[in-house]
Amino acid sequence: MPGLSNAIERFIMELFQMTDDNIIEIQRNEMAQYFDCSPSQINYVLSTRFTTHKGYYVESKRGGGGYIRIIKADIKDNEDINDLITNSIGDAISRNKAYHIIDRLYEEDLLSKREAEIIKVSISDRALAGSLENRNQIRADILKNVLLILFK
Repeated sequence: MPGLSNAIERFIMELFQMTDDNIIEIQRNEMAQYFDCSPSQINYVLSTRFTTHKGYYVESKRGGGGYIRIIKADIKDNEDINDLITNSIGDAISRNKAYHIIDRLYEEDLLSKREAEIIKVSISDRALAGSLENRNQIRADILKNVLLILFK
C-alpha cells in the first residue's frame, strides 16, 4: 500500500500549505472514509511520516468528536533547535533518524546542501564502522556537537 500511504501523506502536506500557523486538525475516521481505507492506515502514515525526527508533533484526542492535531515545528526558532538537539537526537540515534533530521534542516534552509552532505557522511555507518556496539551513541554525539556549532 505504498501508493495509498503516499497519497495520504501528500494530502496532509497540502493541508499544511493552506495554513499559516503550521497546525492542522483532521478527523481520522473522515479521512479514512475519504481514502476508502481503515483508520489504522491513517495511524500508520502519521506514525511513520510525521514523526518528531521529521519535525512534527502529533496530538490525538479520542472519542466522539476526536481529532488529530499535527503541528509542524518551526525549527528556525532557537528554542525549537535546542529541543531538536536535546530531545529528538537524545543519547543515541539511528542513521535513518539522523538523516531525517538533517534533511528537515536542509528543507528549512538551515543547512546548505553541502553542509547536509558533509554531516551525513561524517555520521554514516561506513564512517563509524569501527565502533559497532556504540555506533548510535557516537552518531548522536557527533550530530549534536555539529549542530550546536552551526546554530550557536
